[in-house]
Amino acid sequence: MRSAPSSKIHFTIYLKLDVSETLEEVFSLSCSYPFRYPTVLPEIVVRAPSLTRAQQALLNTDLETYLRTCCNGEVCVLSATEWIKDHAVDYLCKELISTNRQDSKRTSPNDTLFTRLWIYSHHIYNKHKRKNILDWSKELHLSGFSMPGKPGVVCIEGLQSSCEEFWARVRRLTWKRILIRHREDIPLSGQSDDLHKEIQKQRKFSCFEEKIFDVHGTRGNHMDLGQLYQFLNEKGCADVFPMYFGIEGQ
Repeated sequence: MRSAPSSKIHFTIYLKLDVSETLEEVFSLSCSYPFRYPTVLPEIVVRAPSLTRAQQALLNTDLETYLRTCCNGEVCVLSATEWIKDHAVDYLCKELISTNRQDSKRTSPNDTLFTRLWIYSHHIYNKHKRKNILDWSKELHLSGFSMPGKPGVVCIEGLQSSCEEFWARVRRLTWKRILIRHREDIPLSGQSDDLHKEIQKQRKFSCFEEKIFDVHGTRGNHMDLGQLYQFLNEKGCADVFPMYFGIEGQ
């Protein structure tokens, strides 16, 4: 009887993409074939020097979603390569805009970003993860909320750098599935003395808290989404409900 292979197949693809007429960026696709490929998707991690961890995570999450939707069960590395060629620069351009803003801050104190991230997880049950979410949001001076259960919802808001640090930490934890469902970046243009006031003005939430709505389901792990919608509506955020669940709230 033939024994199973001792290790997976690993290789890296390098793509040089034109960002502008005078600028190129090299994207690397680190690919790992599981034993049951192509019935199981390969593990592909895309990296580029100019991407932040948050942008890299978003790019990889969107690529995985595309492959699961369009290529599951098929040979798909070529499709992944073509998708990167078509879309990766869009993620890089967002980061270049952010980098330009950071550069301008060296000569002007007027430019920074207020960010709001809407994070979706397949579920949030683990007590340590829930404590980490609360502790990190407090440490990074972020407001928002988390809704544990299945699915799990997290919203954080504050300075862009703090939001990206929070996302980088959360992303490193073990999840069945977690992704940024929606992102808001709002320019702030006040002097440093007024920056705190501007940040407070942009906040939809006064603090960060864990929200528990009426629990139902056979395992008692599903929150009442109607109450979640009402909560979002009160905060002026009802428009994100369809982004999470694909239906209008009520």
